[in-house]
Amino acid sequence: MKVKGEEIRRRLPRLVTNLIMAIIFWIISVFIPPTLPSLIVPGINTEASTLVWILTMVIMAIFLIRALTDALVLGDVLTDVLVKKLGVKEEQASKRAAREFVYIIVIVLVVTAVSPLLATVQDVGYYLSTATVYIGLGLVILFIYDIGRIVYKIIEEKAESFADYFAQMKQNKSSE
Repeated sequence: MKVKGEEIRRRLPRLVTNLIMAIIFWIISVFIPPTLPSLIVPGINTEASTLVWILTMVIMAIFLIRALTDALVLGDVLTDVLVKKLGVKEEQASKRAAREFVYIIVIVLVVTAVSPLLATVQDVGYYLSTATVYIGLGLVILFIYDIGRIVYKIIEEKAESFADYFAQMKQNKSSE
């Protein structure tokens, strides 16, 4: 757990900083180009506003990509924590993925059954129904993401063992 805490302490400030920088460059792209409409850049005959807008969008995209990489790592860490808090134990990967698939089916069935009932509650029914759907959707997305990670790890392990097998065969052939 200490490793996960360290990862969060390292990645979260970077994520926030990159998002803030992306927002700053988005704001620049909105407000600065309209102030340069009549300036033409000599040699390429393009308005300066267009070049400034393109430049700020590229810089904003770079910060967003950096933020996305940090968000994906944080997503992995938080998914592990949430899945453990929900009571899903670390066990054989394929068994865990199957169990999470069953959880998804149960969540969909429960939300489908409860949502119309909550909608009938006077004054707040719509909000309760909507909240139930979004909470269910969030849990389904969490489990689908975790299943994807499990399948990826299984495929990665099989590919590595397959590569090791062929490397061993190659080494055995060359030693003969």
